[in-house]
Amino acid sequence: MKYPLLSLCLLAICLPALAQEHKSYPASPFPDRVILGWKGDPAHSQAVNWRTDSTITEGIAAIHEADASPDFQAHAKIIKAQNLPTTIEGKSVMNHEVNFTDLKPATQYVYRVGDGKYWSEWFHFTTASDKADPVSFIYFGDAQNDLRSMWSRTIRGAFSNVPKANFIVHAGDLINRANADNEWGEWFEAGGWINGMIPSLSTPGNHEYYRDDQKKAFVSQQWRPQFALPENGPSGFTETAYHIDYQGIKLISIDSQGAMLDSMSMLNQAKWMEAVLKENTNKWTVVFHHHPIYSTKNGRDNDDWREIMEPLYKKYGVDIVLQGHDHTYGRGINMPEGQSRKKPDGPIYVVSVSGPKMYDIGLQNWMDRAASNTQLYQIIDIANDKLSYKAFTVTGELYDNFELTKDKKGVNTLIEKEHTLQMKERLELPARLQKQFKDAELQEYNERFKAYKKRKGLK
Repeated sequence: MKYPLLSLCLLAICLPALAQEHKSYPASPFPDRVILGWKGDPAHSQAVNWRTDSTITEGIAAIHEADASPDFQAHAKIIKAQNLPTTIEGKSVMNHEVNFTDLKPATQYVYRVGDGKYWSEWFHFTTASDKADPVSFIYFGDAQNDLRSMWSRTIRGAFSNVPKANFIVHAGDLINRANADNEWGEWFEAGGWINGMIPSLSTPGNHEYYRDDQKKAFVSQQWRPQFALPENGPSGFTETAYHIDYQGIKLISIDSQGAMLDSMSMLNQAKWMEAVLKENTNKWTVVFHHHPIYSTKNGRDNDDWREIMEPLYKKYGVDIVLQGHDHTYGRGINMPEGQSRKKPDGPIYVVSVSGPKMYDIGLQNWMDRAASNTQLYQIIDIANDKLSYKAFTVTGELYDNFELTKDKKGVNTLIEKEHTLQMKERLELPARLQKQFKDAELQEYNERFKAYKKRKGLK
């Protein structure tokens, strides 16, 4: 089995970063990096992680049903945290995790974290319903670079658009260097208190992996201490491959970087995912991983990954696959050119980018909608028999919009919204690449550009 991604791109986890000034994020006795996640049933539990300096050896959390009166504070339930000492870049910090259990479905709660003396602010969250009620969630492609200065506008714009989102999906490469604390600090600063109110489901990308002195690859030292994620994945992929049920939706994270690094890991995850899908009774199924099944960039075709995973997606009726890695935008279906796409014979594939790092786009035949040099976020609404998908630019412009409707037999119909069909696509090369490309490369790109427009009937 060959692995074309074992290249400079994949092994970027080993390359030194260019020297530059960074803001530092030292821990203190006060809680920071507060983020919600899940360890179990979202209707009856909610997990939270936070960080302090190493002087805080015991953490606690306080929780109560939300009340408009401030008098609830005296009656809040106190829960001891699991305390996770972590050494990053030679500095010791303490991460803490609490899993709130025995909660009521569809109920708003208020909580704070600390040690009894040093407290965070009070945050609100709402548990999932125990029924298949409507769901709205945000999906981000790669954040990765310039997190504080440039990715912040993406997550804040998404929250402004849908402040009542049920959760957020991050499709890998949240940061650029797996164990760089300043980058994780920027990521948490960009999201701020949003992370403490809307739960996150994250999957690792290649930039969340690093190599030790023996050149063995591992997920970031900060991954497990700072995220609360389900621990129901295959052996060796704790909190990187997992699944969770949320109001009639099955969500599955696949650790594509782990799969790319080792053929047995790929097979083991595929076997695990098939077992999960066989038992799936939810109406809708959403899969997310970092490396695309179909790339949006020429020369990054993940054929081994696709040959194993796509047959499972089709066999078990996966509805949509959310991905990153290629730093452009593409949305489409794997169907023969010229064949009607109204009845997809497999999932809708999406590749997106939320940060400012941009590549050139390939404009392959699987794409029905594409974008180059554009930061985006996506909002997905699912209610009963309809999945509604909207991609927005960071300036709030609706860029892509479609619906899937599911009949009684589970067959989807794709409906392209008129706004999308009329809106001009952003397909110009980033200025950096226009300067770097040689004449032959520019000519080749322009030919692909023309062929793509011709296929879509565009002038």
